[in-house]
Amino acid sequence: MKKNITRTDNKIDYIKKIAYFYFIILLTSNYSFAETIPVSGGQDRDTYPLKHPSKFSSGKNTNKSLHKKAGELSFSGGKQNDESVIVTGTHQSNKKARDSATPITVFSAQQLQQTGQLNLADALARIDPSITVNALGNDTGALTSSIRMRGLAPNEVLVLVDGKRRNTTANMVGGSSPVDLNMIPMNAVDHMEVLRGGAAAMYGSDAIAGVINIITKKSNHGLHTYAQTGANAYNGDGWQYQVGADGGMKLGQDGHIHLSGLIYHSDHFVVSQKAARDHRWTPSSNWPSDSNKVESTPEETRESLAIDWAKPITEHMQAYGLITYAHRYAESYQNYRTPSTLPEIYPYGFSPLETNNENFFQANTGLKGDNFLGFDWDLSTLYGQDQDDIGVKNTYNSNYAAVYGSSPTIMNAERYRMSQWTSNFDMRRNFNIGHVVPMTLAMGAEHRLEMYHVGAGNPASYLYGGTSGYAGITPALAGNWQRNVWAGYVDGDFHPLKKWELDFSGRFEHYTDAGDTETGKITTRYNITKRIAVRADINNGFRAPTLAEEHYSSVNVSPTGASGVLAANSESAKSIGANRLKPERSTSESAGIVLEPVDNFHITADVYQINIRDRITSSMSVAGDTAIDAISSAGVNLPTGGTIDSRDIKAYYYANSASTRTQGLDIQSDYRLRMEQWGILDLSMLLNLNRTTVHHLNTNTAGNAIASASTVAGLMAVPRSKIILDAHWSVDKWDINIRETRYGSTKTMLSYLDLAPSSVRYSTTEFKQFVNTPVWTTDLEVGYRFNRQFHLAIGANNIFNMRPRHVDPVNNYLGPKIYDSSSALSMVGAYYYARLDASF
Repeated sequence: MKKNITRTDNKIDYIKKIAYFYFIILLTSNYSFAETIPVSGGQDRDTYPLKHPSKFSSGKNTNKSLHKKAGELSFSGGKQNDESVIVTGTHQSNKKARDSATPITVFSAQQLQQTGQLNLADALARIDPSITVNALGNDTGALTSSIRMRGLAPNEVLVLVDGKRRNTTANMVGGSSPVDLNMIPMNAVDHMEVLRGGAAAMYGSDAIAGVINIITKKSNHGLHTYAQTGANAYNGDGWQYQVGADGGMKLGQDGHIHLSGLIYHSDHFVVSQKAARDHRWTPSSNWPSDSNKVESTPEETRESLAIDWAKPITEHMQAYGLITYAHRYAESYQNYRTPSTLPEIYPYGFSPLETNNENFFQANTGLKGDNFLGFDWDLSTLYGQDQDDIGVKNTYNSNYAAVYGSSPTIMNAERYRMSQWTSNFDMRRNFNIGHVVPMTLAMGAEHRLEMYHVGAGNPASYLYGGTSGYAGITPALAGNWQRNVWAGYVDGDFHPLKKWELDFSGRFEHYTDAGDTETGKITTRYNITKRIAVRADINNGFRAPTLAEEHYSSVNVSPTGASGVLAANSESAKSIGANRLKPERSTSESAGIVLEPVDNFHITADVYQINIRDRITSSMSVAGDTAIDAISSAGVNLPTGGTIDSRDIKAYYYANSASTRTQGLDIQSDYRLRMEQWGILDLSMLLNLNRTTVHHLNTNTAGNAIASASTVAGLMAVPRSKIILDAHWSVDKWDINIRETRYGSTKTMLSYLDLAPSSVRYSTTEFKQFVNTPVWTTDLEVGYRFNRQFHLAIGANNIFNMRPRHVDPVNNYLGPKIYDSSSALSMVGAYYYARLDASF
């Protein structure tokens, strides 16, 4: 007890010292307001003029270069929007991306649309080399999208929408429960601000790799509609379409409301079975050789909506809000079951389908204004929730049928629900210290209530071994969990010299389940000349384990075995060595240079290093009787008999497995060439070099390493490099965009599966290294504007149909899974599309 009291007293003294420091500044300073000011430190910082209600922005975009006329796409250039005013990573007003002390890039809605991608995550990965999307997913992980920044995990990227923390998914994706960008209506996005680097001192947990701030459209007039369709050109499947519309209207004389909605659909894309024939098929088989479609993309239908509004209510106060909603239904193929599995039910065999019926919504509302004790302020609250109803169809539980006479073929397997209620109060004020040193002081507080629910499935989904393809959650594994998070921060941005900026940030957070943490950041920038500047920062960060990482569990059933994820804090996980999860902690440094050698030619280069302790990953799997006992102790009965191999029954959990060091280099350059009657040519080159090494492995309660060689390799399974070369030419009514992308090599350690020698088959300790070699891809889009209202674009991504390398047959389960899931290169190959935009 004495030790805890001392620790608390030290924190109180630390906070008192910070408060005293800024109190002295207040006493020795005179202050003045900027003409437009951002509020909400680390939250919503839209800019708006003060004092006059008619001058409130009403949510109008302050960045004129990004928003021409309501709903109208300019198609006038594809360069980076580094001249745009940013609201991410700074408390200052009217700061441009190119003047930032930390690496930040702005991508417009036009740039996102010109990628030809219909999903927001895929579009961002197409134009930002530091962002990657896993090309393949398995089981329920295929039904939810996730991104990685600088090679780190999806949970180590913080996503904001209009400066507000976005709710995470309830579903687990490769060991993470991240924000699913695809549940945000793509046509609601005005632009995206991508901050690369640690920012936990400003924004709290998760901002280890960086921050993505999505700024929504806020115009009060106009209408924009579009429709796009396309498919894989070589297979002729994977058809996609998307239709959307957005527009604004006035809310009274000085407010606005902007609505955006879209509908998206994608068919299954299935890898050609000529290259992925099932090992079980022979010429004498009574089923087609192309029956196993497990190497495929899900079929998905998604509807989404966004409503943004703002309205001045007094001379010094504005009300605002944003509501987003999305519904998704998706189906993912599981491995084909041969006719001998259930001949009386499926005489021709069957492919179980995992389904996800998902509903996501988030509602933000707030008040912001000026002149509260001399401060500009922002008071906001939001509630977000994601619910995933996981089901199985085209399946059967034969053991259940033997007891009850029959089994349903469609059933609910489980329900996951993640909820978040966040409230913030933020203040900001400008000062001149001693009439000499300008500074911006920001401070604020946050409370967040997080809730996680796991619901049991239908009895037929989990009793007596569960269904073919997936075993549902039992009542013993279901439950409700919650935690409270309290936080406070203070930030001071100083200009000791006209050309020198110096920023100090500090934050304290208390988690009722993960304890306390203090984070800080020091950032500096010096403008040597108007064409040369240098910048650097050092910070520490953290990421609290999500409630899903602590309590998620599931069981997948394959034709030869099963794999169970045990809740990390459960007794069943502890029986195989689990420790209680604790937060990840990081220390990051970066340094860079900003150049403008000649007019319209810009270069930035930043080196970085990110050290993370206690990274959360999946643990080493245990197999055989040990796994069966652990899964059974969780109340789950596993299938037995037939083709089941006990060595292929595995159990694992999520754990603080390792400490890593990530080092890399970001280079971005762009050049605009004005060619008079020949139009404008925008050229850009973006590069990310990235390397992660593991320098420490943690041990479990038995003293053994938590991570296997495969888990360790998974921490490093991102491209060592990614290069994007882009050229956008606009002349008269034509616009042409061509993009070359190079995906660097990746290395993974793959398991030995059903065709491997018996000595290593299904081993949890022996693996084979696999290397995805570098690949170049080519994208092309040609557009034509008929008039002010209509624009047509025809394009192709990955024109030359480049695919990942095939894995060795001994690492290919049953034969159809020919690709390594770590590849950042999509398995679908070439995609051809057409899009029509209409603006009014």
